[in-house]
Amino acid sequence: MHWRDAAIVIGARRHGENHAIVELFSREHGRWRGLVHGGAGRRRRAWLQPGAEVRAEWRARAPEQLGTLTLEPLAHRAAQVLDDPAALATVQALCAELSLCPERQAYSRLFEGASLVLAHLHDPATFPALLARFELALLAELGYGLDLSRCALTGATEDLAWVSPKTGRAATREAGAPWARRLLPLPAFLYSSGEAPPAREEVVQALQLTAHFLEARLFSPQGRALPEARRRLPGMLAKAVGQ
Repeated sequence: MHWRDAAIVIGARRHGENHAIVELFSREHGRWRGLVHGGAGRRRRAWLQPGAEVRAEWRARAPEQLGTLTLEPLAHRAAQVLDDPAALATVQALCAELSLCPERQAYSRLFEGASLVLAHLHDPATFPALLARFELALLAELGYGLDLSRCALTGATEDLAWVSPKTGRAATREAGAPWARRLLPLPAFLYSSGEAPPAREEVVQALQLTAHFLEARLFSPQGRALPEARRRLPGMLAKAVGQ
């Protein structure tokens, strides 16, 4: 068995004295693990950090085996934003979220979305909104998508402003007003196709919205907590707004 593919490193652990078992998220093969010879060594360890983008080659005698990975470095976005706590928290959250996907199933849409987030880590005005959109796509791809197309109460498709934390369905500003304290704000950029960048306050609301459903529908059912880095991210961005 043999394949080559573009991939993102989402985790690695030492195996033996000098090797590492690396977990990848690849474009055409999804989440996959393999043994990297010498992966615990100083030279290769730097390229096995979460968020590194690589060209991967996997080989094994049989499909059920762990197999070996040969990795060619392409880009390490996280290493370029070491002075940006929000960007680093985004990398940690993104990799943890990709690890929720079933093994060895292709999710090319998610790969492209994750790659887009990583490619914009240098731009604090862009990557948080991209992460929120990616998380919506993750929920949808894994069968837990939100219904943001129309109001659950009236059927209207305009002025959507709220989301039910239980059903994941949207409501208009007027229809949802009586229950506003129980609902989650819905920023317009999550369901509209406008080209104008969203305000940072809207991005904070979007990340709070997606965090709620990630925890309730994906992490908790697997007995996992929402990563602390992801939990802190909206607060980091909200603090930046006030500065």
